[in-house]
Amino acid sequence: MNATIHVALAHVCGAMLATAAQAEEPSIPRIGVVTAQVSYEQGLREGLTKLGYIEGKNIVIDWRRSGGSVDEERSLAIDLLHSKPDLIVAFGTPATRAALEAAPTVPIVFMSTDPVGSGLVASLARPGGNATGVSSSGPELMAKRLEVLRQFVPRARRIGCLVNTSNPVGGLQLEQAKKAARVLHIELVQFDAHDDAEIEVALHAIPRSALDELLVIGDNLFLANSSKIAQTIRKARLPSMSPVKEFMGDGILASYGPSMKEAGQMMSVYVQKILTGAKPGDLPVAQISKLELIIDLRVAHELRLKVPQDLLYRADEVIR
Repeated sequence: MNATIHVALAHVCGAMLATAAQAEEPSIPRIGVVTAQVSYEQGLREGLTKLGYIEGKNIVIDWRRSGGSVDEERSLAIDLLHSKPDLIVAFGTPATRAALEAAPTVPIVFMSTDPVGSGLVASLARPGGNATGVSSSGPELMAKRLEVLRQFVPRARRIGCLVNTSNPVGGLQLEQAKKAARVLHIELVQFDAHDDAEIEVALHAIPRSALDELLVIGDNLFLANSSKIAQTIRKARLPSMSPVKEFMGDGILASYGPSMKEAGQMMSVYVQKILTGAKPGDLPVAQISKLELIIDLRVAHELRLKVPQDLLYRADEVIR
């Protein structure tokens, strides 16, 4: 065999080995994420890092950050599908629903306040379909928020409720709040806002509505506008309850709800399980068990409110 044949064989063998190596090398998974709040993102990043995923090295993440409106979240979820992700992470019911409708075969990990009530899954224990994730609360949470808020002003009879009913979960929570208000003999005054323009209208009306207190229902749109909402509440001098710690700012008296950062960390576990072969429909939806009560005493002093001692004992954090 002459030298030329030896060289040719070497090239062929080398090419075959390279092809085999490439075939054995696993492809890097790609996930798409729709988020409207930094804390969600931080929790997801930290969770994935602890599980050994390094963005750009052994996982690719396409981030889509929204301003919180339902239409924008739907649009971003659909846009993500163009990058052909192996999995979609959706923080919120509208984005999850849009992804399910547009690409029912792409696995989805979601964070939703009420995934069963909003029709994302058949049940928490047996989701079925192609989506699973984290549920941030149950129906009793709205009643508890109203109950705690009422303790700051026991004589309160007229409480405002800022809600986004274009989000399916918003409508469900509003009904739960109305039911709780009837039990407490409270008049619940609804302020419905679906986008930035309608938030402006609602914030203009709130100070003129003779309210005793204000309850803000959890929604990505409100989180994106939390600073503006807090400023209005402060000017109106209204004791207020927000849905999560991350909403707290100048003017918000208290918050009672789950940690969004914890939600992101819990979702990272589902991402790993699905990327390593698990089917979403076989993974029970997790519920965030820890709810945090945060009280801002600076706001209480500004409003000349005496916070009940038992609430201070129960609080997970008191801002002084």
